[in-house]
Amino acid sequence: MPFDYSIDFKNTDFRKNPDKYRVGRGEQGVLMVEPYKGEILPHWRFKTPEIARESSEKIYQMFLEYKKNDDFVGMDMARKFLQMGYTRSRRYANYKGGKKYDKNGEINERDIDKEKAKSAEVFEEKWIQARENEEYLKKKKEHQKSYG
Repeated sequence: MPFDYSIDFKNTDFRKNPDKYRVGRGEQGVLMVEPYKGEILPHWRFKTPEIARESSEKIYQMFLEYKKNDDFVGMDMARKFLQMGYTRSRRYANYKGGKKYDKNGEINERDIDKEKAKSAEVFEEKWIQARENEEYLKKKKEHQKSYG
């Protein structure tokens, strides 16, 4: 089942209502699902590889804490933030200022930023650990079977 954008995100606590959460594709809903967005977002940074390492390690530790607390939605949201750390770092690595398109909708020329590319690698490592975690995969399958 695709991510459900019709939910009243401002007034839904997904920790109390995990049945309303849909995994969706990729990073869908990463900046909408509370209280997880509020818990994880303050730690999400990728300006330098050092900052990315600290950020990705903190978010991965949150993933493990959600796992320990049997909180699949938290695990999936942490996984999404790790994925978003990778994708945004790659965007900034490939395009100056992270702007892929110019004002006319044309794709800007690539301008490789090696520091942001390294930040992407740092996030990718933790993202892979989260998305391939056996317990995460089991809980994901169970959640999708139960709630779509």
